[in-house]
Amino acid sequence: MAKSNKNIRKYIYLDHASSALSEYANPGAIHELGVQEKNKLKEARKIIANILRARSSEIIFTSGATESNNLAILGLVQNFKNPHIITTNVEHPSILEVCRHLEKTKQATVTYVEVEPTGIVDPRKIKKALKPNTVLVSVMYANNEIGTVQPIKEIAKEVRHFNKINSKKVFFHTDATQAVNYLSLNVSELGVDLMSFNGAKIYGPKGVGVLYVKKNIPLKKIMFGGDQEFGLRPGTENVALDMELARALEVVEKNKEKEVKRLTTLRDYFIKKLILQTSETLDTRKTDVQRLEVNGDLINRLPNNVNITFPKIPSDLLVIELSAKGIMASSKSACKSSEADGSYVVAAIHPELDGEIGGVRFSLGRETTKNDIDYTVKALIEILNKLKKWY
Repeated sequence: MAKSNKNIRKYIYLDHASSALSEYANPGAIHELGVQEKNKLKEARKIIANILRARSSEIIFTSGATESNNLAILGLVQNFKNPHIITTNVEHPSILEVCRHLEKTKQATVTYVEVEPTGIVDPRKIKKALKPNTVLVSVMYANNEIGTVQPIKEIAKEVRHFNKINSKKVFFHTDATQAVNYLSLNVSELGVDLMSFNGAKIYGPKGVGVLYVKKNIPLKKIMFGGDQEFGLRPGTENVALDMELARALEVVEKNKEKEVKRLTTLRDYFIKKLILQTSETLDTRKTDVQRLEVNGDLINRLPNNVNITFPKIPSDLLVIELSAKGIMASSKSACKSSEADGSYVVAAIHPELDGEIGGVRFSLGRETTKNDIDYTVKALIEILNKLKKWY
């Protein structure tokens, strides 16, 4: 069927085998519509590169942060014999499970550096874990459960120093998925070689992510079937989602400073009110009752994150009770929500707790108001009174 484009010129679309919809032509096609899509893809890449202070050729589009993390680790270690990886014990499952797979299949050895009780890793422990065969250090920028911000710049310095005195090249990757909304993404200042994030966490679309790969990093593809994304990620590019992610990132950067200030104020108000009102509700004269614990460092944390533990109450129970009052919170990473155990992140900083206790994560956002916080605290007090038998 003949159609007309924006220049009022007739065209007949006979490339349905490449892409069934002419409005979403394959960016790999060399005809006019394909070239238009390719240009949109270039523009999306350029927008993201400018924000990261990177080159366009260093931006790889993926299906999400999980794929980006897999590509960063699996794509790198296959270049080496007997590779050693350093990570932490509170990383996202898309890092930890890849590392465990490599260990199980004897493709790599892994050191899991334990974080401090604050939820923050000591860069000196990373330094101590470095070995002659270390090829990769992967430490998340900000934790997805307890919101602690890791000392990425300091870790990068330790890695660079090791490389210099040993004439080595250990690469540094960070999963920045939770950090994008609130922290600097300048890859040069951070000192990272690879960085992952996605669209879903920045008010953008699901099903699309980014892996920043510094020039000359020896990364190989982990999937096969095409040479898209500079030969690193085969498959027809999803131009529409890539553009949406780029635009969402632009909005995040424009509003970042203002939103960080607003959410920090709300977060601190939330924590203060929670501590005050729950201490009045719980009978702290009883020796077996403790007031709530705020999980993670109170200063080096994301402005939108409040993660709390009541030592006697299972976190899943609190999440269900909150949901019944119209408040949506979580008890652990959504990627692990089907498992019966509590949060391994909270267990890492509170090994004394029962495995089912865990923590409840309240993560604030653009639409969160002071009234929302007040209602949540009120509802939580009502729930605690209802669950007194637990403590």
